[in-house]
Amino acid sequence: MVYTTAELLDFLDQELRAAWRGERMVLSSEERLNPVVAKAIGTEKLSKVFAVQDFRDQIHHYQREHNVSGLVWHTCRFQGRSHQFPELHPQLIATAADKQTLQSAKTGVIEFWRNSIANLRLWRSGTPPLPLELNTIERWIAEAEWAEIDATRAELYLRLCWGDPKVCHYDWARPDSGCERIIAAIAEPSSIKV
Repeated sequence: MVYTTAELLDFLDQELRAAWRGERMVLSSEERLNPVVAKAIGTEKLSKVFAVQDFRDQIHHYQREHNVSGLVWHTCRFQGRSHQFPELHPQLIATAADKQTLQSAKTGVIEFWRNSIANLRLWRSGTPPLPLELNTIERWIAEAEWAEIDATRAELYLRLCWGDPKVCHYDWARPDSGCERIIAAIAEPSSIKV
């Protein structure tokens, strides 16, 4: 029997709780860092961090070995509409099939976004947010491998992603992986980082 994505997430949650209760120890944690850093942080905290990290690495190995998906389903709700789509859980890795699933869901995410942006202004996420033209976003949509969407009461956030789903949200991963982040808002967007 192969464990499911939900079961792996439950195992990770149980392990995290056990580590923070002090029930997991990694005796070699001090050896993994510079001795000055290890002394400053403390053996107990280091042990907890490395115990969780080691267990998560085992889960990732299990995912690869048994081809267990790292995707979870997220529902975005905005202005009385909702759309469910897959996204990579931050504690798991994506399989080759997961990336195909993300790519297959792109059309539905984009359709939901297009149907939800009437009367909203479009902005590129950043400090400060920059106004965007729809034709620029349409070019990014064509180039993106998959799309993710999220919302608050007044703003809709679209992420147009490519590359490795595990690192695409980090700026350091560019240009191999990345996301263009778009905010649709009535006026200037809030300071929420997307």
